[in-house]
Amino acid sequence: MIGPTKIYFIIFGLLTIVGGVIGYVKAGSTASIIAGSIAGILLLIAALLLPGNLALGLALAAVISIALAGRFIPAFIKTGHLMPAGLMSVLSVIGIIMAIVAWMKK
Repeated sequence: MIGPTKIYFIIFGLLTIVGGVIGYVKAGSTASIIAGSIAGILLLIAALLLPGNLALGLALAAVISIALAGRFIPAFIKTGHLMPAGLMSVLSVIGIIMAIVAWMKK
């Protein structure tokens, strides 16, 4: 289970960085590029910690996924926009589930 979890968090991290860049390019949002880059880099670090440091990698991935869910789920409920709020909501919830399942199967 750790292999697919690692791959998921690499993809999630890269998409988060790309989303921050797109937010900056389209809307001139400095907050988007900073937050997207920080969250994306932390997700990549979490993935790279797997499987060698399982507890730290999964904990970091779960915390970032929860933080992103906390930011994007309310935005999606409020606006109903699929991009970026809907996509990030789904990716965040999957991230939380992946971290929990990988932890339980360790």
